[in-house]
Amino acid sequence: YQVNALFSAPTAFRAIAKEDPDGALMHDYDLSQLKRLYLAGERLDPATYHWLKEKTQLPIIDHWWQTETGWAIASTPFADDDCHELMATKAGSAGFPVPGFNVEILDAYGKPLPANQQGTVAIKLPMPPGCLATIYQDEQRFKSSYLSTHPGYYVTGDGGYIDEAGYLFIMGRTDDVINVAGHRLSTGEMEEILSGHSSVAECAVIGIHCALKGQVPFGLVVIKNGINESDDSLISALKKKVRAEIGAIASLKGLLIVERLPKTRSGKILRKTLRQMIDGQKIDMPATIDDPQVLDELSPRLVGIAD
Repeated sequence: YQVNALFSAPTAFRAIAKEDPDGALMHDYDLSQLKRLYLAGERLDPATYHWLKEKTQLPIIDHWWQTETGWAIASTPFADDDCHELMATKAGSAGFPVPGFNVEILDAYGKPLPANQQGTVAIKLPMPPGCLATIYQDEQRFKSSYLSTHPGYYVTGDGGYIDEAGYLFIMGRTDDVINVAGHRLSTGEMEEILSGHSSVAECAVIGIHCALKGQVPFGLVVIKNGINESDDSLISALKKKVRAEIGAIASLKGLLIVERLPKTRSGKILRKTLRQMIDGQKIDMPATIDDPQVLDELSPRLVGIAD
């Protein structure tokens, strides 16, 4: 069909990388017309970005938006008026805020943060045309959910930072920032470190209950095919990697190697469900889960493991 652009979720490519780490099967197909790969639906981790760039030699274009905004908040624009040359992309970044969205990074008090400091990703009002204007028959819920936390801003619910060149990095939901003995840690940052290991196909880090520290990070990883290293050796190496790159406060409470992770049909990892299993809570079966059977597979290893 001579497709020249492909739009997909990072999960799909992580699944391919797990089964075919060297990308050998790509050579069985004529991809000469393919000019760009677009990624969305979840964060494009640097490891997947580099794998795709190396194996395809194509521009890898991540972008970020929400159902509520109706269109992209951040993407990679063209660098020329003729729309031939894209601006350079950066691993882990969703690109630049697009015209119409005044994106700022705020601290806990609603004050803008300088470059390279993580905080709440918010959009300074007014919002551009095409965005959600209310919730049907529930104006107050719309205001309390999106507009009340930091007056004058639409709060996205995501955390991240903007670097000195203006690139926006989305690190994950603010719900995924955990409090370990008074220290706020980004599980997205820990996932980035784990996924950067050559043996890891995909991973999830969640905060689980701890009577002493409040919360502690717990990791689950899926390993690429063809890895011969023992599970114990790999787990030890991954724990040391996180500790070395972030610090002792980020030491993983536990780390399990699993066959697969529970996801929505669009490929998003169900972190809340994993957290409920590990903490021994009642599991709310998500309506969007792709395969409920994976919960039965994980249950014997996860339920109540935090006790």
